[in-house]
Amino acid sequence: MNPRQQERQLQVWLEKHQGLLVKVARSFARNRHDQDDLLQEIGLQLWRSIPNLNPDVAESTWIYRVALYTAISWTRKDSKHREKRQTLAEEPIANDPNPDPRVDWLYEKIAELNPIDRSLALMMLDGIQHRDIAETLGLSVTNVGVRLHRIKKHLSSLLDQETTDEL
Repeated sequence: MNPRQQERQLQVWLEKHQGLLVKVARSFARNRHDQDDLLQEIGLQLWRSIPNLNPDVAESTWIYRVALYTAISWTRKDSKHREKRQTLAEEPIANDPNPDPRVDWLYEKIAELNPIDRSLALMMLDGIQHRDIAETLGLSVTNVGVRLHRIKKHLSSLLDQETTDEL
């Protein structure tokens, strides 16, 4: 693939999968500046991955894999990203005219999960099948199911606790 075709492919991916990329950045980076930096890093890694694209893997699975591995690596490189504990709702990437506090709460709680569980939760929310999640993250299908069950149970208990605290 020549550089011009590679550039076109990247632009198609960035436009088509913008929501996915924003979700990953929002879940792994704590503030707007870091989210923008992470999105740029993901874009660079997607560009670099194009020559290695496996035609047997679904495009969205490939994009998720690159985005999640990049985000996990990015957070490990610099501990300052983990030390900044601002809520994600303070500086969202997307300018949603009607923000939903429930969605903000969910992103905030997902951001508190470890990187693999965070990745699992994001992929689950996108409706990705357990088999594809397992392939993307290098886990067994059974492990994906068990971990997702535990994540759902954990998030439900947090919601129940906050609801009870408000009463």
